[in-house]
Amino acid sequence: MEDAMVLIQTGKRLATDAFRHESICWSDDSFSFAKFPISGKHCCTTLPITESETISQLLSHVKLLLRRKTAAIAALDAGLYSEAIRHFSKIVDGHRGAPQGFMAKCYMHRASAYHSSGRIAEAIADCNRTLALDPSCINALRTRAALFETIRCLPDSLHDLEHLKLLYNSILQDRKSPGPIWKRQNVEYREIPGRLCSLATKIQELKKRLANGKTGNVDYYALIGLKWGCSRSELERAHLLLTLRHKPDKSTSFVERCEFADEEDVDSVKDRAKMSALLLYRMIQRGYGSLMATIKDEEAAEKQRKKAAAALQLMQKQVQLNQEQLQESRTETFSTVSMQQVQQIQELKQSRAEILDSDTCNTNITNATVFKGAFCRELAIVGNLLSQAGFNQPIPVTYEALNAKGYKIVIEDLISSKTNE
Repeated sequence: MEDAMVLIQTGKRLATDAFRHESICWSDDSFSFAKFPISGKHCCTTLPITESETISQLLSHVKLLLRRKTAAIAALDAGLYSEAIRHFSKIVDGHRGAPQGFMAKCYMHRASAYHSSGRIAEAIADCNRTLALDPSCINALRTRAALFETIRCLPDSLHDLEHLKLLYNSILQDRKSPGPIWKRQNVEYREIPGRLCSLATKIQELKKRLANGKTGNVDYYALIGLKWGCSRSELERAHLLLTLRHKPDKSTSFVERCEFADEEDVDSVKDRAKMSALLLYRMIQRGYGSLMATIKDEEAAEKQRKKAAAALQLMQKQVQLNQEQLQESRTETFSTVSMQQVQQIQELKQSRAEILDSDTCNTNITNATVFKGAFCRELAIVGNLLSQAGFNQPIPVTYEALNAKGYKIVIEDLISSKTNE
């Protein structure tokens, strides 16, 4: 595009100089008023666009494309991937077309931006468009092989590496880059042998991994752009967006915005674009089916876990209720036993008190009987002694004489008085 802009500017200057020299040679009769509308009359005819105006419009369009490309590459180098994607999208989705090689480079740069931002499906789609426009693009083959290896789609990655190996071998045999001489490549001739050796090592490694059976564990989460453990709604939304963007019916719409040097290449470009878009679309559908099955299994397992947790919680509540009932029954039994024991103790105390009272009464009765008998005998003896002595005086007796101590005192007084006489 830079060379085209220089050529257009040079052609514009030459055309301007030629027109100036030609206008100087014209006579006054060469200018006719019939070419210009007279005031008061309406002219329905429009003047045709001159070649100079066409060149000016083309030059301004080329400058606009180059400015956008420069801004997009600067954003890509600065790590502003969303900004770079926006600038490249303005170029490739513009209403006015662009040359085939320029569009292929823009798609390749946008694929790098998509890859850096983690949008694997969009990056693979841009690599497919680049290879449809330029089948010998080394950078596109290498990038797409790396993308397939990132999502562990090893057969497709191995296929791209084999194709890249064939390109390197053809460059070594022909001693020139594939395509026309004026076409620029991102690799130099002296770098091919070293890259070919590393590529052969990589191919052998992938073949060993395929021989070990590592073919069915494709990372569909990375392909669709989701995280592990996403919900059903997130998966459906991402799948809908990818399906609308990468339908095989829309895979050839970008060809209409490309300008081809040879119109015979259009059919081959469309065929390559349809084939690669169909493979990507099928991969997205397989990923959607696999992830949906995984999500359904996780939902079923989650339901089972919830049911088990609810059953366990119900069982724990039942066990706790049984324990509470057992505790209450034990408490009631203990209180009943305690009341019975208290009643038995009270009854035992009452019985003991009654026994003690009865024993006390019996003892008192016995003591009173013994006391009465002794008192009578002693009183009879004292009376005999007093009658023998001729003592006929009354003896005063107080209430204290009723007990043993008083009785003893009375007897001692009588004996002492008798002795004195």
